[in-house]
Amino acid sequence: MADMKDPENTIIITLTGGPVTIELLPDVAPAHCARMKELARAGSYDNVVFHRVIDGFMAQTGDVENGNAEKDFNLRRAGTGGSDLPDLPAEFSKLPHDRGTIGAARSSNPNSANSQFFINFKDNHFLNGQYTVYGRVVSGMEHVDAITRGEPPAAPDRMITVRVAADV
Repeated sequence: MADMKDPENTIIITLTGGPVTIELLPDVAPAHCARMKELARAGSYDNVVFHRVIDGFMAQTGDVENGNAEKDFNLRRAGTGGSDLPDLPAEFSKLPHDRGTIGAARSSNPNSANSQFFINFKDNHFLNGQYTVYGRVVSGMEHVDAITRGEPPAAPDRMITVRVAADV
C-alpha cells in the first residue's frame, strides 16, 4: 500500500482486483471530502456498483440509494439517486481532471453533488472548472482500469468496502 500522508484523509476502496487508495484533498474541497468520509464511515458505499463506466473516460459509482448490489439494487435506476443527506455546493478549483482524480458527479445543477463520484481513466481537461475535484488515486489505479465497462455494465463491478484509512 502507498505511504499515507494523512490517514484521516485517505480512503481505501476494496475492489475485486484489489485495494485502491485515494488521497482526499480537504484544502481544495472540504465539504466533498467530509461527505465521502461520512458515507464511508456509515458503510453506505459498501457493495455499491459502478453504474456508468465509459472506456477512455471514467468510472462512476456512489449511488447509495439505488446502486447497492446487496440490497435494493436496481440497475436501471442506478445513477439517479444519492444519499439522504443534503446536496453539496460546488467547490470548483483550478485542479485539473487528470488521470486518477476523483470528481463529484452531479446533475446539470452545479450544486447538486451528493454521494456519487467518478474516477478519471485519463486526463479529461474538458471537465475542468465544471465538476469538483476532491481526491486522487495514489495506488491501485490498475484495479480501476480493470472495472467492467458499460452504461450500465451487464455485470457491474462494485466497491466491496470503502473505509477511511484512519479507521482500519
